[in-house]
Amino acid sequence: MTKRTALSAREIDTLLDARLQARSRQFRSKLDETLNRIQKKIDRPPSWAKGGMQSLEELESDLAVLRKFVSSDGQGHIPAPGPQRPASLPRDERPATRTGEPAEPTKTRPDLSLIDRALQSFYRLRMILRSEQVDEYGLDPVFFDFVKPIVEFFYRKYFRVDVKGLEHVPSEGRGLLVGNHSGVLPYDGMMVCAAVMFDHPSGRIPRFLAEDMFSNYPILSPMMTKGGTVRACQENAERLLRNDQLVAVFPEGVKGIGKLYRERYHLQRFGRGGFIRLALRTRAPLIPVAVVGAEESMPMIAKSDLLARIIGIPYFPITPNMLFLTPLLGPTGGLVPFPTKWTIEFGEPILLPSNVLGAPDEDLKVNLYKEDIRDRLQEMINGLVKKRKSVWWG
Repeated sequence: MTKRTALSAREIDTLLDARLQARSRQFRSKLDETLNRIQKKIDRPPSWAKGGMQSLEELESDLAVLRKFVSSDGQGHIPAPGPQRPASLPRDERPATRTGEPAEPTKTRPDLSLIDRALQSFYRLRMILRSEQVDEYGLDPVFFDFVKPIVEFFYRKYFRVDVKGLEHVPSEGRGLLVGNHSGVLPYDGMMVCAAVMFDHPSGRIPRFLAEDMFSNYPILSPMMTKGGTVRACQENAERLLRNDQLVAVFPEGVKGIGKLYRERYHLQRFGRGGFIRLALRTRAPLIPVAVVGAEESMPMIAKSDLLARIIGIPYFPITPNMLFLTPLLGPTGGLVPFPTKWTIEFGEPILLPSNVLGAPDEDLKVNLYKEDIRDRLQEMINGLVKKRKSVWWG
């Protein structure tokens, strides 16, 4: 019979203490001390001891495994690989090892330095709006719940979005939302997703595919990722659709949000039809989405190629928001849109035939379908603009 020994509450506290020392200068030494203390009590080394810990989640996983064997009343046991050792007395109660030789002095734990305490406080502060478990695309549920009321404020109070045709959005199953892009920053993608999330009976959360250029923004990029946006590529979109999710795409891409104000509500070229091939491969219905109001919320009156090359982005916009709001709100004023009145219309779903892929005239048919979707979306936009009486009041 293999002898079993209990993992004491003090050793569990040591593990938890090592976890709390994360990202401080003493973290590595704490892990080494913890490893030496518990390695004799478990039948395998922890994952973070195999050539170095790779993530905090690995340590959390090991703690979860240990907690399974240790019950709340302290009676749980963990098998030990070696022979049973007698329980050790505290250091200050140990007898002398030799006659007349004093016992080993108690080693007191050194106080944390001011820097270590500051690092711990900073770490805990950062974790207030961060979850340690995100989905495979980076959506952070804690951060998402935090920004959700902010998005709803912009949706209902700031842009006062009117939504039409929500009955065309499926309550379950996959779907590809195809919209027009505008407004320098992707507020339109956020509002399209908000329309489904807040006003559709299912309350589904579409995943918005964002262009690569937004990954160059140091603050905006992680916020968008944690808020649910996904990097725009065929692989990500196909995986989402095969998992029966709603995916919002904007085929104009950077050309859409980079067009000048004089080109407003005129759709740019829809690329090479990648979204058509995506819908054909996944058998996902295409749902046209017309957005009116975003063009005036952040109109681009000029571009600076020099600043764009310095920063490393496709274009550097010059907008009235920068000219009027930056003096009032500081450097972030240029990111604040004007409170224009928005209208979003969802069109009837379009299911493309399944015999296009692999056909001799595949490229020709893909191009025809692409232009047909573009023409339908342009008609929807023209109709909404024609009915609108005011940029600010709809």
